[in-house]
Amino acid sequence: MSLRIVVLLLLLCTSELSAQDRWPGFLGADASAIKAESVPTSWSPEKNLEWKVDIPGYGQSSPVIWGDQVYVTSVEGPNKEKLHVVCYSLQSGKQLWDHVEPSTYPEKNSVYISRAAPTPVLDEKGIYAYFESGDIVALSHAGKRKWAASLTKRYGAPQNKFGLSASPVQWQDRLMILIDDEGPSYLTAVSKADGSELWKTDRKSRVSWSSPMLVPVGETFQVVCSSAGSVDGYDPQTGKQLWTYEEVGGNNKTSPLPVGNGQFLIGASPGREGDNNELAKKSNGLFEVKQQDQTWQPQFVWTNASPVPSWATPIVYRGNAYWVNRVGVVYCFDATDGKEVYTSRIKESCWATPVGLGDHIYFFGKNGVTTVLQAGNEFKVIAENELWTEDAPPVNNIPTAAEDSEERRRSAAMFSRPTLYGAGIVNGYLVLRTGSQLYCIHQ
Repeated sequence: MSLRIVVLLLLLCTSELSAQDRWPGFLGADASAIKAESVPTSWSPEKNLEWKVDIPGYGQSSPVIWGDQVYVTSVEGPNKEKLHVVCYSLQSGKQLWDHVEPSTYPEKNSVYISRAAPTPVLDEKGIYAYFESGDIVALSHAGKRKWAASLTKRYGAPQNKFGLSASPVQWQDRLMILIDDEGPSYLTAVSKADGSELWKTDRKSRVSWSSPMLVPVGETFQVVCSSAGSVDGYDPQTGKQLWTYEEVGGNNKTSPLPVGNGQFLIGASPGREGDNNELAKKSNGLFEVKQQDQTWQPQFVWTNASPVPSWATPIVYRGNAYWVNRVGVVYCFDATDGKEVYTSRIKESCWATPVGLGDHIYFFGKNGVTTVLQAGNEFKVIAENELWTEDAPPVNNIPTAAEDSEERRRSAAMFSRPTLYGAGIVNGYLVLRTGSQLYCIHQ
């Protein structure tokens, strides 16, 4: 075989790999292009529902997809002692494998503490799953264990009484994980090859559940953290803090999803007791970081005091910026200047982040109703899609440990209802997950 043919075959293989359908991380970071017409805008338990399967245990992470394989994580046991990484066939829903890793930091399985909240990341070599126990496990796409590491053993156990939920972000040969906690807080890079530390940068202690994001800035990338009182940029190669902006408050849940070169939205809301109320009103808007005279300049391009997001990260799509609050009010602004386009209410609040696709925006309601809106300057509902009905709710493996007060027992009963936590999308398929079930929508 000639050298030319060998090179051609290698190029063909490479292009096939790079063109593979993938949704490889939290909020679709580095997802492959999707043909909008291939994804349904309407479905129900009787229409366009290709399959649904039970997930062992319970998890709050989003599904991730690589080719024909869908992955989810979950925890199981009275003390979350079993950490599951489960793989299913995208086309059939058949379970391909279930890897169970023992937790190195067992803690009570309660609705008050995060349960497999961080979303894993994928690359061509496999899956890297991080759990709030501090455990990281790397597996091949065939489910073979490559390595495991414990950040709890390495740096100490988290102290946040509600648990951790920040998802890892990947760049080249590394994962970057944010631990913002009542105890020691830090951003660390872990080698994909063996789980070893590449760098660790300490941060001020704080309580937060937001995830870091990889943001393109000029010719390179920065790891950006929007978390409980500051927005910070770091060099992914070295961990060096490049800049910080501290005139923010209430930014402890949503993530800085990139919307352009050095630009991302910040979402913020007051605490339960009204703390950070005034500063939070000044902390929702379009943020930009750029370099001027060898110095990084972080600043808001615009802010708007109206939106108060809950868990759903705000997005920009086709020139408009969208927030959704805890009662389902959608705020639409002009992404250029922040001027109000419309404010209107959809059927349910959203814990999962909306996704823009073609002429539509999908808002994944917390209780299983996905509202599809027309993209643009007019509020127009295209469809309201039930994933399940009240008389046939999905399996929901609620925690097995008893709560220690009547108030907590009442709250546990309230939180025992199924919750739609996240979505993954590739050509032809929309995958949605609740705590204990996985759904696939397909035309």
